[in-house]
Amino acid sequence: MGNMKFTKDKSTKTKDDASWKILIVDDEPEVHSMTKTVLSRFELDGRKLEFLSAYDGKEAIEILKNTQDIVLVLLDVVMETNDAGLIVVKRIREELNNDLIRVILRTGQPGSAPEEEVIVKYRINDYKEKTELTSKKLFSTMVTAIRSYQDLATIKKSKDGLEKVIEATKSISEERSLNIFAEDVLGQLISIINLNNTSTNDTNNALVVEKQNSDFQIIATSGSFTNKINFSTLDKNVIDLVTTAITNEKSDFSQDNYVGYFKFNNEISYVIYISDCKNTNLLDRNLAEIFSNNIAIAFNNISLNNEILCTQKEILERLGEVVEKRSKEASKHVYRVSEITYVLAKDYGLSDDEAILLRMASPMHDVGKIGISDSILLKPGALTPEEFEIMKTHSVIGYKILKNSKRDIIKAAATIAYEHHEKWDGSGYPRGLKGEDIHIYGRISAIADVFDALYHKRCYKEAWPLEDIIELFEKQRGKHFDPKLIDLVLKNIDSYTSIIKYV
Repeated sequence: MGNMKFTKDKSTKTKDDASWKILIVDDEPEVHSMTKTVLSRFELDGRKLEFLSAYDGKEAIEILKNTQDIVLVLLDVVMETNDAGLIVVKRIREELNNDLIRVILRTGQPGSAPEEEVIVKYRINDYKEKTELTSKKLFSTMVTAIRSYQDLATIKKSKDGLEKVIEATKSISEERSLNIFAEDVLGQLISIINLNNTSTNDTNNALVVEKQNSDFQIIATSGSFTNKINFSTLDKNVIDLVTTAITNEKSDFSQDNYVGYFKFNNEISYVIYISDCKNTNLLDRNLAEIFSNNIAIAFNNISLNNEILCTQKEILERLGEVVEKRSKEASKHVYRVSEITYVLAKDYGLSDDEAILLRMASPMHDVGKIGISDSILLKPGALTPEEFEIMKTHSVIGYKILKNSKRDIIKAAATIAYEHHEKWDGSGYPRGLKGEDIHIYGRISAIADVFDALYHKRCYKEAWPLEDIIELFEKQRGKHFDPKLIDLVLKNIDSYTSIIKYV
């Protein structure tokens, strides 16, 4: 019988394909037929039985490996070998690590497998002699086994759900941009809500909306919303649900949808909308609520962090402007250097977080010039050797001003102030660092500073034509500047030129 193929009795499937899957494992075809006939009218909680058949142990294991949600195995002991059924049980528990599935041994030769020894050793759930399994007893055995499976499955899903909440909450608490955070929240929340979803349609359409004052902005999407960029173009029903949540300041599962509301302050609030939640049960909703309570705090923390970063960025830019105006450099020099460093950092392969840090810190590259006298700083002609030595001290002055901060942005600014006049060949100042001993922030800032300084008029020089700047970069590749960075600038010269022209 080992060569017989796995079969399903499709006649027992309900309309929505929700059924209790039962695997019959026996080498006698008559046992399969009898079991299906006796249980053909069985129904529990509106779900009928779906039978799967295997005729030896190997076939049974293959079915169990490839079929999800089998509730119960009605398992013969003696098949191709005297202990074939016991080997199947052992593999179910130890190899497949399946502790949920209920296993009922049915044997026509009880002496070959003593009941007490088998139940203890092989972790089966019931042991029946085939002669005692009347239709009434088989019915009650099925109810008991399915109820037991349900209880264990609920416990496991609760455990899995709580693990998802804990893991999701842990991952979203890391510092990151609001948009990336919102995308992660959507993915995690959809996963939690779908934990018990038995629907054939497990695709959720979801989005996160930020409301600031009277403006609505979509900051993350999934499903059919991925091409939506304007809140006003959403379906009226979605708009109504979002605006109602904001008006009532309340999260809710309604109309088969999840709407989560989170408030940052009087001006900013967030709403998460997820569709197709009609199959969620009370457990799913409780887990979603636990998760939502945590992400509400995380939304507030990230929004607050963004506000602090924006404040820090503005302060640094304003300080950079003060130095810029005092030294009568080209207007908006610090802004252009900031943008060039960001683009070059990304082209070089730095992470977005590092590139943003560099963009925010670079306006302070010349902060040390506040310690240089006007007679030198504003001199229209060339500096004498003595004056130039004094001018060179601005990098050390800037470093000393910033070095003791514990803030990442200020620490990065200290590095930039200290090293943006170092040169790749070691001929720069103040320490004569060489090659990669110069921090990447210093190497990037050096190119950005020189590029913009040459392109624009200063009190001591006229603006250079672009072709002359390119020629200088080519000559100073591997001397003044990091050759890899210069190659990136020359390869993408148009994007860098657009910054120094129009910012």
